[in-house]
Amino acid sequence: MAGSAAGVLAGSGLADPITDADLAYARLLVGAELLAADFYTAAIAAKQFGARATAFLERALFNEQEHYASVSGILTGAGQPAATAADFEFAYPAATFDSKGSIVKLAIELEMTFLGAYLGAVASLRTETLKQPIARIAACEAGHLGVFTQLAGRDPVGNSFPSPLAIDEVSGVLDAYSS
Repeated sequence: MAGSAAGVLAGSGLADPITDADLAYARLLVGAELLAADFYTAAIAAKQFGARATAFLERALFNEQEHYASVSGILTGAGQPAATAADFEFAYPAATFDSKGSIVKLAIELEMTFLGAYLGAVASLRTETLKQPIARIAACEAGHLGVFTQLAGRDPVGNSFPSPLAIDEVSGVLDAYSS
């Protein structure tokens, strides 16, 4: 199957056929982006942060929305529907949005998962023209992770070689927050 993608992925000149395995990763990444957008929307609405940190949350939400547009374009470009927020009901542990600390703690967990998901995708994708744009999204997710690590009072400079996650590992984390 050949397809084109929106956003950054469209600029990649997608001409390679997209494998079923690559489409499975795209579906997983769409789910991750929808969870991220839902989380950041709820974190902003909780009003637990000052102006500067709220601006970080708003920018992260904007990034996740752009990532969703790009990754969902892989699916729609291949003639498949992309999931939307209406397809999921997201749920978080009790008191997640009751304090800055609990929001930051979950943000770190989620961003580590999102980073690992994109790194795993880069390692697994067979469609060469998808790898570079997906790696660029991983770089953005690493930036989010650095911000929230710093908000937690820890060193924002992390692991020299962040770990990629396999598709089933990412799916397990996403399943914990969605139905």
